[in-house]
Formats: sequence, structure tokens, C-alpha cells
Amino acid sequence: MNYPHKSAARIVAVLFIAITTAAILPGADQKLHPDPDPPQYIQKALQWLVTAQYDNGGWGAGMHSSQHITDPHQVQIDPATTAFATLALIRSGNGLDYGIYQKNVRKALMLMLEIVENSSDDDERITNIQGTQPQVKLGQNIDASMAAQLFTRVLPMTENQPALYNRVAAALEKCLHKLERAQNVDGSTANGGWAGVLQSAMTTSAFESAKAAGADVDDEVLRRAREYQQNNIDVKSGGVRTEDAAGISLYAVSASQKAAAPAALEAKNRIDKAKKDGRLEQDAAISKENLQKAVGSEEEAEALYDAYRQNEIALEMLNDDSVLAGFGNNGGEEFLSYMMTSESLATTDVDEWKTWTTKMDDRFRRIQNPDGSWSGHHCITSPVFSTAAVILTVMVDTNNA
Repeated sequence: MNYPHKSAARIVAVLFIAITTAAILPGADQKLHPDPDPPQYIQKALQWLVTAQYDNGGWGAGMHSSQHITDPHQVQIDPATTAFATLALIRSGNGLDYGIYQKNVRKALMLMLEIVENSSDDDERITNIQGTQPQVKLGQNIDASMAAQLFTRVLPMTENQPALYNRVAAALEKCLHKLERAQNVDGSTANGGWAGVLQSAMTTSAFESAKAAGADVDDEVLRRAREYQQNNIDVKSGGVRTEDAAGISLYAVSASQKAAAPAALEAKNRIDKAKKDGRLEQDAAISKENLQKAVGSEEEAEALYDAYRQNEIALEMLNDDSVLAGFGNNGGEEFLSYMMTSESLATTDVDEWKTWTTKMDDRFRRIQNPDGSWSGHHCITSPVFSTAAVILTVMVDTNNA
């Protein structure tokens, strides 16, 4: 791809950066003291998740070579799963000094800081552990992606603790530099696994949330990351590119939807403002022509409309049960995709998000294990990874959209 000549894509990428800097996406969860009311089955899941934590603060998903081992205390701790599980606790109302699981959050953070601080500056990875389920199925740099998201989330919690704040900020910067070096020319993250598009999506989320929080993220790196994700859906054909998604439409669709969500929301907001200002009729639809009237630029209107259409196409596809089924049964990859769609819809359309949440709520209740966890039935079989993803899906806060 020759990015410098993709003017419309470049414009929408700049818009993405501006939008996410002004208003952080729900995945970043910047409200420091959320007051969620988890449904009972999620409370049970949280209780299971903290019992699965090791004494040193870590969690593990297990090795790809031993997918049959699902006991959370019989697997090796890994950074990606530790960060992901900690994010689930945080989104459920726990921080470093609030919430019933605050000690669990703090222990996990201390472990993650130690892991990143001890990692080599010359290595794109933050761990020497190899062959974990997240690494093999998502990609070798998933640990740094998840860690960066965790550090971005906890950084505001440490503002009154200068020493800890500096440690978290330095660890975040180290992860971001590793991820920037690991970016391929097309915007994807290098060394992708079986479904590398999901690793790239997590890296894009890490870049956008860190940028919005004020971290030093290269705008060109963020532009390429977003463009790669968004272009998994082709607006003209309505098709989806799945070569980096193990041939599974769900993974590519949810990743593209996540990337398109901020600009799709901006398209709606621009049309609404033009109606309010009298520049468009009250029944004016979101179209390329109306967006041009609303924004005054043909290229900007095209970019916003493409993002809007990509978001709409994704939603249409996700209403197809055959797409929603993913691989055919639930693995950690399916649960991760559901999480991204929940975050996207919370950003763009609360009514659609409510419909989606009702569907997912019913689905999750039916397949929950008696002990409160969820298990993957292919690829990422880890109950820790799967349970964290379900919690993150259900507990998205639309107030942050």
C-alpha cells in the first residue's frame, strides 16, 4: 500500500487522532471512580478471577502446546493475561485504592512494572516467555500491547504518588516504543499469530488510549495502525479482508469496527450540528453529499462517510449469526472480538449497544461454567483470558463514550 497518496485515508486518520485525544474511548475507562452495578453472574466471575490470581499478582493463560490444561494454578504466568485480567477488575470498579479487589489490582500492577522494567531496551518484546496461548494465537507482541493499555489506565490513579507515577509513565513509554518499532509498513503489528489482526487491534487501542492520555505517540504510527484496522472492511464492495484473521470474518469485522468508531461518531455529530445550524434539513440522512455540506471539505466528508459506512457494514455483519459464531465455537478470540464490538457500539450508538448487550448477556449466561468462569473451546482455551474478556464486554461504561 502506498499510504502517502491515500489522501482521504490520511484525513480520517488525522481526525481519529484529534477525536481520541479530545474524548477517550470507553476501552480506556478514564473515570477514576466508576460505580458499576455488575449483574450477579459477573460478580461470580470476578470472584473466580481473583481466586485464579497467583500470590505474586500474576495470571496465566497456559501454553499453546498444553491447551488441555485449564486449571489457572497449573499454568505459567504471562504478562498479556495478567494485564488483561487486571483491566477486567478495573473496569468492574476496582482501582489501586478503591474497590473490593484493590489489593489484587495493586499486586498485578507491581508485577507488570517489574516485568517491563527488567525487559531489554533492544527487544520488541517485554518477556522471554514464548509459546503462550495469547502469543501463538494473537501475536508475539501481545504482551506489550496489553501492558501498555494497563499502564495507560492506571496512570491517572497514581497522580498523588509521584514515585509510582514515574514508574508507570516510564513503563508505558517503554512499551509504546517497543510497539512502534514492531509496526509493519502496512500498519499491522509484526509477528502476528494465527489471528494477527487481533494483536494489531490491541496495539491500535494501546496507541489511541495512550495518545489521548497525553503520552508521546507518533502520529504517523497511529495513522498507519488505524488505517490498517479500518481497511479490513472495503466500503465499495462491502467485503471483509480476512487473510490476517485466520479466515474468520468476526475477527476482522470487530477490529475494523473498533477503528472506524470514532470517525463514525464524528460523522453523526457533524450532521446533527448542521441540522441544528439550519444548513441541513431535519430529515437529512448521513451521506457523502450531506457531510460535505456539514464539513465544507470533499475529502474530509469522504473520509468520514467511509468510516460511517464501515461501521454500518460491520454492524450488519454482526447481526448474522454465522459471522458472530466466529470459528464455530467460542475461543478467547471470539470473546475478545465481542469486547471490541461492545466498546465500538458504546462509542457510536447507545441504542445499538443496548441491543448488543442484551444479546451477549443471554449468550454469556447460558455458557458460563458452574464456577463462574468461561472457557475457550479452541485456540485460546484459557478460562482466565476468556473470563476477563467477557467481564470487559459486559462492563463497558457508556458514560465514557
